[in-house]
Amino acid sequence: MKKNSPPYSIMQRILLDVWSEESSTKFAPENPALGQCGVTALVIHDLYGGEILKTRVTGGWHFYNKLNKQIHDFTASQFDQRISYLHKPSCRIEAFADTNGQQYNYLRHAVSQRMQHYTRRGRYVETKGER
Repeated sequence: MKKNSPPYSIMQRILLDVWSEESSTKFAPENPALGQCGVTALVIHDLYGGEILKTRVTGGWHFYNKLNKQIHDFTASQFDQRISYLHKPSCRIEAFADTNGQQYNYLRHAVSQRMQHYTRRGRYVETKGER
């Protein structure tokens, strides 16, 4: 984990707070992770390093991350069925083909701003009842 990156559980909450139609044209309030995989994998890669992986799903490639030898798919909730992960190596160029500069810049900035909300005295903390 890169310095100053929040725990993964807090990052999941941050993403749920900031995903919108500005980060994906497929965004739906009832399924906020829908269409967010490429842009999210890129921002997670910025914050934590690690690897970007992909697997084939109905409709194309699905992107996610491998961090500290563990798989982290922050957008898995967009699917109704369980994913059969192939863990194929990918890269920023492939993940970026799933998004655009405007969506990437929005999500990167929104996550950065929201991370400040989850800090208390320089440490990340869970905040009860906030969403």
